[in-house]
Amino acid sequence: MGILPYRWHDAQMSSIPVVWSPETLRHVPGAEIWIGVRTPGTEVPERVELIKDALVESGHPVHSARPHDDSLLLTVHDASLVEHLRTVYSQWIEAGFLDDPGQDRVVPYVFPTAQMLGPLPPHRAHAIHARAGTYAYDTMTVLGPGTFEAARAAIDCALTAVDLVASGADRAAYALCRPPGHHVTRSAYGGSCYLNNAAVAAEGLRAAGHRRVAVVDLDAHHGNGTAAIFYERADVLYGSVHVHPGAGWFPHFVGFADEHGAGDGAGRTRNLPLAPGTGDSGWLEAVTALREWIEFHGVDALVVSLGVDAAADDPESPLLVTEQGYREAGRLLGGFQVPSVIVQEGGYHLDSLGGLVGAYLAGHAGD
Repeated sequence: MGILPYRWHDAQMSSIPVVWSPETLRHVPGAEIWIGVRTPGTEVPERVELIKDALVESGHPVHSARPHDDSLLLTVHDASLVEHLRTVYSQWIEAGFLDDPGQDRVVPYVFPTAQMLGPLPPHRAHAIHARAGTYAYDTMTVLGPGTFEAARAAIDCALTAVDLVASGADRAAYALCRPPGHHVTRSAYGGSCYLNNAAVAAEGLRAAGHRRVAVVDLDAHHGNGTAAIFYERADVLYGSVHVHPGAGWFPHFVGFADEHGAGDGAGRTRNLPLAPGTGDSGWLEAVTALREWIEFHGVDALVVSLGVDAAADDPESPLLVTEQGYREAGRLLGGFQVPSVIVQEGGYHLDSLGGLVGAYLAGHAGD
């Protein structure tokens, strides 16, 4: 399919369309299991409502997500992962764990890592409490009764935003995705993420005829899932600015500056890890470098993984970025003048969440 002729006008960028689904509210984590301790969940349904209300008040038009089949989703994820997420909660309940030991969420406890298996061939675990760890890589990311439905609706939000941009009516569209997705690899979930919305959006733009797509990740944490999915591909670039994993921040093991891609994707990954306390100046310097990098590579469409957890008040990172910093980042990336899909990732300080997202969108629209 060739790229459709674009018909946008400057006025159409003054208010970026917002795509959402009430189904994204169905995931209620209840808690996270962190270093063996049950702590309150931070990725709560209220995030969606607060962002949407703030954007409606700012004049952004709202679109309901349309259902899409699994074809693009399955270019990003193994079918076995998707089926696991679809069915594991009902299997957990059928096994009686709601009553004994009284666990109402799917929480893995054993993981079939390469270090565990060594040269031994892996087999499918018979017990659901063991199978729960087959596709997970942490204990924090629990599943409940509406988790899969919310994650699947978030994919529909991302693809509906792609549809709006591909139609030519809008140069940018914002997908209010929840749960976030950038930590999900082809076959494993974690980091409060279950399906990779940004990666599916990039595949959607490729399917619409774009030759080379970039994912620019502004979340405070490295998007290890998106990076892994595209690490060996030349047609989708991944660039990220995030708190340095070597300073003790998730995802800990990856997200370092020496990761550049491999095979056909050599030179198509760029990580810019930052020290805690960096603030607007250093953060925007890194965003500028990523803007110049994707421009150098001739990118003709953009996905922005918009995490706003780098903000000063957010409890999940130490980067101290201000609302004005997000507005400037929007101007930098929106000024690139290519079709853009903006996908919501993290951001957990409820009082400032709507304003931060609104500031980025205002900047991207060229306020």
